[in-house]
Amino acid sequence: MRLLIIGSLQGQIGAASRIVMARGAKVSHAETIDRGMEVLRGGQGADLVMIDVRLDLDAFFAALKAERIHTPVVACGVETDSRAAVAAIKSGAKEYIPLPPDAELIAAVLEAVAADNDALLFQDPAMERVVTMAKRVAASPASVLVVGESGTGKELIARFLHRNSPRKDKPFVAVNCAAIPGELLESELFGHERGAFTGAVARRVGKFEEATGGTLLLDEISEMDLKLQAKLLRAIQEKEIVRVGSNTPVKVDARIVATSNRIMEEAVKAGQFREDLFFRLNVVKLVLPPLRERPKDIEYLAAHFARTYAEENGVPIRPLTAAAFAALRTHSWPGNVRELENVIHRAVLLASGDEIDAEAVSTGGPSPSGPGNTGSLVGRTVADVERDLIIDTLKHTFGNRTHAAKILGISIRTLRNKLNLYVDQGVPVPSPGAGETA
Repeated sequence: MRLLIIGSLQGQIGAASRIVMARGAKVSHAETIDRGMEVLRGGQGADLVMIDVRLDLDAFFAALKAERIHTPVVACGVETDSRAAVAAIKSGAKEYIPLPPDAELIAAVLEAVAADNDALLFQDPAMERVVTMAKRVAASPASVLVVGESGTGKELIARFLHRNSPRKDKPFVAVNCAAIPGELLESELFGHERGAFTGAVARRVGKFEEATGGTLLLDEISEMDLKLQAKLLRAIQEKEIVRVGSNTPVKVDARIVATSNRIMEEAVKAGQFREDLFFRLNVVKLVLPPLRERPKDIEYLAAHFARTYAEENGVPIRPLTAAAFAALRTHSWPGNVRELENVIHRAVLLASGDEIDAEAVSTGGPSPSGPGNTGSLVGRTVADVERDLIIDTLKHTFGNRTHAAKILGISIRTLRNKLNLYVDQGVPVPSPGAGETA
């Protein structure tokens, strides 16, 4: 665990550092937000940022967003400063830690960050075969290609490979090749020099350098532009990169794990993916089975999500009925584990009685007039469909923004920004849930 502390933590930085170092974390410190950003972009990186609540958190989160840095952040401040705590969470902090620091609370936060998105849960033999193969190849430096439908857990397998490799104490760095515009992805991967292009106000180390010694996950690599594929191939073959705006090669050493939800051989035949890069990545292939081919995992994961979201939302843990499990087994799960998680999350919020019944886990979607009916999508804009989906989800959560954001898979800030836009457009928006603010 690499921890970056930004600010003085109101004189408690020494105590906080001793606590996290006792838990095995490596600590670096930056006095200011600007210096903190230099650390984050300069290759040292961090798995968690702990920032003094008295600093300009809005500016800090804006800087993280502008440079596409996705490190989780917790804010720290004096225990009585409740307004600052609320403001910090609204800005984007995952947690607020009161000062002076409590050892058990900080330990819990570190453990939560370490476990975030890393749990690999399964019982079905189809998934067990994949995990067994992953264990066998984890220690090798060979590239691994992980393929499977969306929502099957490709990134989880990538993290599993890293945790079980000799590189486990080094960085695990993930890049979503489909989420970053092509013109920006090159600088994301290889870094850039100051002035290399408009907006490059400082040198930035790319993901290859940041992952040196560790593992680099190239998520949805099949969406990468062909021209960039050629540069990626050279970086993998030569184990060196050249930052945008520079002519100086930089040596790198990252184990490559790539993922795709497409059939890569077909992409190669269609001329959409370089054959030589495919062979370089496809040293070992792990094929994740879809959830519909993992019947034991459907029940196991459903029960797990029911417990998890009951605890998270402060409601009683209720078992799923036999009829509910039967309904889950008959669904085709095009969204796989991610879809199952959303269905169970919604069921936990909406179910009545002492059990979660079949009606609560219904995946049939809204009425024919709603956005879930495929016939109603024809002729409609993406913005209109997105708006209806967001409003419909809010109705299902009785206006609770936090729950709706989790079900939709977006941040609470993104949800609020979209709702503010809808209000400005005169669209009726459900009122906030109990205890929430708009």
